[in-house]
Amino acid sequence: MEFFRIKRDIPFMRHALVFNVISALTFAAAVFFLLAKGLHLSIEFTGGTVMEVAYTKPADLEAIRKTVTGLGYTDNQVQSFGTAQDVLIRLPLQGGASSAQVSTKVIEALKAADASVTLQRVEFVGPQVGEELAHDGLTALAFVVVGIMIYLAFRFEWKFAVAAIIANLHDVIIILGFFAFFQWEFSLTVLAAVLAVLGYSVNESVVVFDRVRETFRDRRFGKLNTTEVLNHAITSTISRTVITHGSTQLMVLSMLIFGGPTLHYFALALTIGILFGIYSSVFVAAAVAMWLGVKREDLLKPVKAKDDTDGAVV
Repeated sequence: MEFFRIKRDIPFMRHALVFNVISALTFAAAVFFLLAKGLHLSIEFTGGTVMEVAYTKPADLEAIRKTVTGLGYTDNQVQSFGTAQDVLIRLPLQGGASSAQVSTKVIEALKAADASVTLQRVEFVGPQVGEELAHDGLTALAFVVVGIMIYLAFRFEWKFAVAAIIANLHDVIIILGFFAFFQWEFSLTVLAAVLAVLGYSVNESVVVFDRVRETFRDRRFGKLNTTEVLNHAITSTISRTVITHGSTQLMVLSMLIFGGPTLHYFALALTIGILFGIYSSVFVAAAVAMWLGVKREDLLKPVKAKDDTDGAVV
């Protein structure tokens, strides 16, 4: 399916060096902010108090957030839990107060706004649990990266695998850099978005590389060099890119605009990842593959010469 077809190949690789210098600077800035400022981790990683409260009618989540924020808990998380009447409140550690003291303070403020609210349960999430979640998250990320490299090395060639991984890590580090620079809250939902971006980004790279392989194998393009083949492959997939990324971004934007605070940073991470995923597939993955020296012979099996002596009578 195509919305349009570009008849003349766009010389993307002509500007690859300029765009990759920009990518390198952006990547370096992201690493700097990660090291200098670090991520603003949610209570799932740092520890805190989890409260479940119930109302007799659908809860006003925005009013609850304002109430909790007014008590000084600016990094709170308020979301529906099961039904519209049940609400889950997550609060960070603050001032050495115990979970009992925190929950008492919060429930009193909520009762002042609505006397029907009742406290269902209170739990303390310790920092040890947070460390375990962080470790498991990083382990999952490492397994995804290794799995992608093995898959691409088998499906294409090791140069494509290296190029795709560099492009994917480029996307992930830049997402983390944005969260570090603006000190947006990094939660488990954001981690899920980062892992989703890895799969999404590698899919775009696979589409481009698959078209590169097809072009190398097509005798009609036998006179094209590697740079021209890459330009042709990227140009021929633009319509597909517009359809795929456009429809995905519309869905993500709907979550960003209408999803509320619960989905805000999840959708924001996906938005950054989708935009940089398109960019990296063209100006990072394809360019790195070109500089690694990928050529037609890497993807075509050499034709075995026929032995003239076979079947000869001595």
